[in-house]
Amino acid sequence: MNQQVMFSPMKWCALFLLLAVIGENTSVAQQVRPTFTDVAYDNDHPAQCVDVYLTESDKPTPVVVFIHGGGWRGGSKRGVPPWVLRLVAEKKASAVSVEYRFTDVAPHPAQVNDCLHAIQFVRFNAREWNIDTSCIGVTGGSAGGHLTAYVTLHDDVAQPTSDDQVERQSSRVACGISFAGPTDWSLLKNIDHQHPAYRQLIGYEPGTPADQMDAQRMVDVSPITFADAFDPPLMQIHGDADDIVPIEHAQNLHKKLSDLKATSELVVIPGANHGVAGAGDAVSARAVEFVQTHLLAP
Repeated sequence: MNQQVMFSPMKWCALFLLLAVIGENTSVAQQVRPTFTDVAYDNDHPAQCVDVYLTESDKPTPVVVFIHGGGWRGGSKRGVPPWVLRLVAEKKASAVSVEYRFTDVAPHPAQVNDCLHAIQFVRFNAREWNIDTSCIGVTGGSAGGHLTAYVTLHDDVAQPTSDDQVERQSSRVACGISFAGPTDWSLLKNIDHQHPAYRQLIGYEPGTPADQMDAQRMVDVSPITFADAFDPPLMQIHGDADDIVPIEHAQNLHKKLSDLKATSELVVIPGANHGVAGAGDAVSARAVEFVQTHLLAP
């Protein structure tokens, strides 16, 4: 399925009805607490850890891996979106929230390497955590949306002959949902990107002209680079008034995946700004539908 959806007034009415139901369950999500906190998935830096929210089930469950935003320089794994926690409360899926090294510690590719390794770590612990290794999804907003798209589209980084048992595991996921995530650093050359994080991520000072930055770094940091016909399903949710991450990021990636016949959905929220990245109830209903189809369905 490859589609771009614009929310019409009729669709908004249907969404508000759904949100009324979702709102009743908000307190349920707020009551969900992690089963384990600060579990280290690597030992290079204290930030390399996850919180684990296990649901109750007599059989292995799907898992949603959450990657937080914050300009690759801030934020916290504690802010798991309510829609993800509701899946845990409803015993539909477990959840894992990832912390990673920020750009004041190390530039790209430290962040993507951490997130890919975290996926391998989840798969390594699947038996202990009662997780179905074929049903690992990933989501995040803003910087977390970038990392989500990167993890979803990147080739498997498994090293079958490694002495490290975690590194032997696959990093492939079943699907990804990116909220307002940047995907294409080539756009910095023709669209004004005022936020300093784009440049800091690849090791440059704020304000550095795009034509003075290393072209290969801009290619490698961009999830669009890794798009191919065999990619897992990816949903992008983006506001068309976003002035932090211009919507062209989502449109370019959606077009490339669609041209490749990969499964891609782009949900455009008219008039919405970068607040879409917060993955609140007003935009998460479509994500829940996507997860139901590509992760929870038998």
